[in-house]
Amino acid sequence: MPKKVAAIVTEYRKWSHADVILRNLLNGYPDGKKPNMELVALVTDQVPDSDMSRALAKKHGFKIYETVAEALTLGGKDLAVEGVLSIGEHGKYDTNAKGQLLYPRRRFFDAICDVFDRTKKSVPVFNDKHLAATWDDAKAMYDRARKLFVPFMAGSSIPVTWRKPHTVLPKDCELVGAVQIGYGPFEGYGFHALEGLQCMVERRKGGETGVKAVTCHTGKAMWDALDKHDWTKPLLEAGLKLATAHAAGDIRAITAKTADAGTFEVEYRDGFRAFVVVPNGWVHENDGTPFIFAGQRKGADKPDVCQFYLQQPDPFAHFAELTKAIDSLVSTGHSPYPVERTLLTTGVLDAVMTSKHEKGKRVETPHLEIAYKPTEWGPAKGEIPKAQK
Repeated sequence: MPKKVAAIVTEYRKWSHADVILRNLLNGYPDGKKPNMELVALVTDQVPDSDMSRALAKKHGFKIYETVAEALTLGGKDLAVEGVLSIGEHGKYDTNAKGQLLYPRRRFFDAICDVFDRTKKSVPVFNDKHLAATWDDAKAMYDRARKLFVPFMAGSSIPVTWRKPHTVLPKDCELVGAVQIGYGPFEGYGFHALEGLQCMVERRKGGETGVKAVTCHTGKAMWDALDKHDWTKPLLEAGLKLATAHAAGDIRAITAKTADAGTFEVEYRDGFRAFVVVPNGWVHENDGTPFIFAGQRKGADKPDVCQFYLQQPDPFAHFAELTKAIDSLVSTGHSPYPVERTLLTTGVLDAVMTSKHEKGKRVETPHLEIAYKPTEWGPAKGEIPKAQK
């Protein structure tokens, strides 16, 4: 029998994250197979004119509730679902002074955990994208999940999508350095770039031990920071060869004049260093091609380089791959990869936004002493489902 799950979403319209994830539960994957999950309850925090959920509820038989507590208990007193998907992405929400979009992810999670606390029972929870805009909220969510023994998974589709070419770094490899190419806006898509970087570099020798400091460089400084290291230029050049959609002209000249271009310099606690390069103004979003990793292993003749493929538009097959990971979480009660990865990238992103707000200040991050070991749940394999016209 499929596991009964509830979904708590910000809004449910065409091509929202609620749509591209939950469609896999309602209609099956692009290949026709179905996850072992049945959507039985939904809460929509906002209902735009383009809302799809009401029509889908009539078609598929799930019920829409007003509150999280009602959804998780199916209107009763006891916990009545076997998993929860919290999708706090899209919708109209405030932005703080640092430019962070304040999606209600912690509010959703607190309401979910309130039910667990009251019923003395917890079930697996998936949180879409980074845990929260701010570190304090993210850490509070992580701590409460541990206290209540919640099987917890979070993150984006980047770590599980297809890589072109298919590249999985050997576990415990010795990395000299890494460059991840992405595009902006800094918070919304910068998170994807950080997850792409982290799912690769966490496989370095010794495993992950955390991040010591973060700096956001903009203007000419974005290139000056890169030029201080002899390993960055060949990695960036190798990665840019996979960025097939970009403006004509010199990347440095164009990005130096673009307000939302920059680099994130990430200093790890074990001495490793990496850069996220966001060449807005030069790079274009074209089927996700800007999300590109390049890393240099010690003694290797050439860098390991790959593109994280994001299919646009339908069927958004990379979200089907994310749903498969969620399905494993709900079915087994164990996250297929550590939530600590997303806790770390959430903290790094918050530090990036702080550094940017403080005009490129180096932000020390003693709170990001987060150690974990990577798992072998890797990227998608096989043929990519054909895009629909």
